[in-house]
Amino acid sequence: MRGFLDTHRTGQAVALGEDQRPVPLRKHAPGLGDFIMDETVAEYIRRTVLKIPRDEIKTMLQKWGFLSEAQLQTINFHQLKDNISQDVVQLCEENSADIKQAAVLDIIYNYIYPNKRVWSVYQMNKTGEETDFFDLTDFKKKIKRRLRSALKNVTITFREYEDNAVWIRIAWGTPYTKPNQYKTSYVVYHSQTPYVFISASVLKSNLPLLCQALVVASNYHDIREMELRSHSLNSLKDIVFKRYSQNFQTYYPKPLRERDVAPETDLRIIQENKNEKERIERVNREIFGDGPQPKLEFAQYKLETMFKSDPKMDVLDKKEPFRCLVKFSSPHLLESLKSLAPAGMADAPLSPLLTCIPQKARNYFKIREKKGLFPGSFVSP
Repeated sequence: MRGFLDTHRTGQAVALGEDQRPVPLRKHAPGLGDFIMDETVAEYIRRTVLKIPRDEIKTMLQKWGFLSEAQLQTINFHQLKDNISQDVVQLCEENSADIKQAAVLDIIYNYIYPNKRVWSVYQMNKTGEETDFFDLTDFKKKIKRRLRSALKNVTITFREYEDNAVWIRIAWGTPYTKPNQYKTSYVVYHSQTPYVFISASVLKSNLPLLCQALVVASNYHDIREMELRSHSLNSLKDIVFKRYSQNFQTYYPKPLRERDVAPETDLRIIQENKNEKERIERVNREIFGDGPQPKLEFAQYKLETMFKSDPKMDVLDKKEPFRCLVKFSSPHLLESLKSLAPAGMADAPLSPLLTCIPQKARNYFKIREKKGLFPGSFVSP
């Protein structure tokens, strides 16, 4: 049987639901009449709070800035996360929160945890060498105008950060449905650069519209995908902005400690082994540099080469390409490749097929016959 309690955190009366858990009643917003926050907004804020690690909830809410410090002081951040999320939702209702504020909180979460998404790199191009002054207000206006002229139901939210990065969150709808806040596209654009990092929603049909809006808003002429993807947004930036392995430290090879060996051991073998280890270290350093490698999780190679055999054997009736897909996966692929030769698991140097990934800024490759080998002027060994 339902009743009422008067002992909730705020002193309000709350209703008891079927599971006997207190459900806060709608609060009167002073000066605004009876404000009832949209249920989808309330649920989205609640789920966003639940994704945040408990120790970081208060800090992230402070970065959000929508709730006052006095309101945050009323929340017990040591209780169950579900109860914390409900308290946050009630405070948001007191402040008349709408989807715009909820979207900003989601951007902050994704900015702090960008590795939760898969990012693809796109490069825009100009016809000339001219550089245009970047006007953020004009950029936002053009993005909104282009997207909303083609699709009425769409939520577009912007947030700027100190590294000249503009974060754009887009929730897509249809002419007949509201924007789906759980299937959003994220765009990170660094002004004065031609690079755009996109984490697209499952609605891939909207990707061409998004790309067109970016080209128009940033005063470029076309855009192309670079075949470079990863969960690590910062590593993708390091690759395209050439920020990896640039510590320029002088390398001083450390002498290898020799083991105590029996007198009959051939010292020449020991010296040869030492020289080989030093050679491997030198070659590895020339290829990978001294610094840490950008973090990529995979590299994929599609082979489309002709099968070569003796004509007399008649192995294949049709002269069709031999197709094969090879994929290398690792939590940190480039560091794994870097460790192969020193560990004795591969010869040094490694194949350029593997070591060219950061230089070519791509981890998707197509290997065809010699005439069409590796678009982008890649030369096979």
